[in-house]
Amino acid sequence: MRALAVPVALSGLAAVSTLVAMHIASAHPALVHIAPVSFSPVSFAPVSFALVNKAAAAAPPPRRALVETPPQTQFPSPEMIARWINGYRAKPEPDKLPSAVKAMSAYGMFKDTETSGLYIGFMAGVIATEGAKADAMLARMFPLPPEDHVAIIKAVAYSGLANWKASLKGIAERMPARATVVDRYITDKLPSLADLPLDAGAAPLDVLWGVYFATGSHEPVLRIISILHWSKTAANVDRLTIGSMARWTLAQNASRDMELLGLLKRTLAAEPKASAILLREIVDAAEIGEVSKIRKDAITSIETMKVKGSKNLQDYNWWSQAGQTVLALGCVTASALGQAQIGVPCVIGGALSGVAAKAFQPKD
Repeated sequence: MRALAVPVALSGLAAVSTLVAMHIASAHPALVHIAPVSFSPVSFAPVSFALVNKAAAAAPPPRRALVETPPQTQFPSPEMIARWINGYRAKPEPDKLPSAVKAMSAYGMFKDTETSGLYIGFMAGVIATEGAKADAMLARMFPLPPEDHVAIIKAVAYSGLANWKASLKGIAERMPARATVVDRYITDKLPSLADLPLDAGAAPLDVLWGVYFATGSHEPVLRIISILHWSKTAANVDRLTIGSMARWTLAQNASRDMELLGLLKRTLAAEPKASAILLREIVDAAEIGEVSKIRKDAITSIETMKVKGSKNLQDYNWWSQAGQTVLALGCVTASALGQAQIGVPCVIGGALSGVAAKAFQPKD
């Protein structure tokens, strides 16, 4: 029997929805070998195709699911979405975003708000580039399950469009269950991307990387650089962790993205001395392809705080919530279950966040 291949990556940020595949594999092992390339978790139903009795045959057809099966010709698997995002800057295809969003929803990529930042940021970046065409694009993203509406709301709010509030109001009637969330963004009770606090967890960092993947804009990268000094703080475990993640993701991505590496080099001269030293280490590590030292330094810093008896650190769980923070742009590995050769998946999302957690977890 052929084993189901579980994609690890998107771009390093990628292999997204193993949770769905793993659930099906455990619940219906006999089906694991069936056409993995065209597998669709949305259309799947545990029905025996060999045994259909007369009552079943005479029964009315089942109600149509709220979300259509992901367009098989474009995104037959989570890995294909990952590849598309990874190559988007080289070949922008904004018209495909509505189909991609529906596929992301079907594959469960928006299920956990802590692990969907990359996709929300990518959506925001594409929406931002569409300008006057954005409203028509947003309309094509519906229908979606109500639980996934928040992802679209955040993407619009984070897009930075001059009229993003009007665009959000324009689709509000399609999301009546989320009227309170829409109102909170429109009335500035929830932050836009520019005001999003980066020490609130891993998701904001993921959002910034998602915007970069969609646009190649310098702004999200410069904002990530601005918190590098957090990786040396000894007073705040939240910032120590997020700052360390910023160092590692910058190094990993720059080692595979020459444009990003060039931006980091050009930024060196303008950085304060403390940040410049850290940025130079990142550039050097990216150029020679040896970024493991940065990860080890991060783990050592956190373990040191733990040894000193920080109650906050002992109770801290940021690493296990690392979401799909970029681990390596440009790397799409074959499987989440043992075939990755680089130690950790290039890009982590959904159920794969646990892999990153194990790779980055400080030891007790």
